[in-house]
Amino acid sequence: MDRLAGKHALITGGTSGIGLATAREFLAEGATVAITGRSRERLDEAARQLGGPVLPIVSDAGDVPGQAALAARLQDEWPKLDIVMSNAADVTHLPIEAWTEQAFDRLVATNLKAPFFLIKALLPLFSQQSSVILVGSVSAFVGHENATVYGAAKAGLLSYARGLTYELKDRGIRVNGLSPGPTVTNALKSLGAERQAELYEEFRRTVPLHRIGTATEMAKAAVYLASDESAYTAGTVLRVDGGIGELAY
Repeated sequence: MDRLAGKHALITGGTSGIGLATAREFLAEGATVAITGRSRERLDEAARQLGGPVLPIVSDAGDVPGQAALAARLQDEWPKLDIVMSNAADVTHLPIEAWTEQAFDRLVATNLKAPFFLIKALLPLFSQQSSVILVGSVSAFVGHENATVYGAAKAGLLSYARGLTYELKDRGIRVNGLSPGPTVTNALKSLGAERQAELYEEFRRTVPLHRIGTATEMAKAAVYLASDESAYTAGTVLRVDGGIGELAY
């Protein structure tokens, strides 16, 4: 397949989960891909797994000033940029009593503030037929356990799809959101195997399709949004969530 042949794509948070799966699909479709992450070791392992033209870049998605450095690195390496997938996220879920201002600010910096300033810094590099994909979450649309701050930040991120599409329309840049539902990744690993299994079972019961999504399913949706097949798709959010964001539990 060559739906992304000749295109250069940046995926933030590309060492695991949806980011890694998307990098794999983008490469299979002919793209040259850069992935970011905080750990050089994990980046190198991801690049080894992916093979092909992969540029691993150490970058902290929560470091707002650091987004300009990431953009500068890409300008040094590539002639243009066709695709950006803002995927890196702070997935902290806490009850209101447990939140501190520091934790709140870190989540908002990673999930809402830094993506905006990354896009701003990348403006000189974007091609005239480019696509920005903002990875949100079903948490932006439904309330659920301990997700108030996370959901609010993701709702804000997805709203960029509308505002930035309007602001950047004369530059040939399309901006869309991708909103995953419950997906099998390593995001819940820190909760321990038992609690993770309990949550997955709860998801299976509540998702209308009675199963959890896969990272590859999200990645294939990202390929559509990144490719010229979606050339008339802009300012919207593609929900790939098994229906949980639209139907009552």
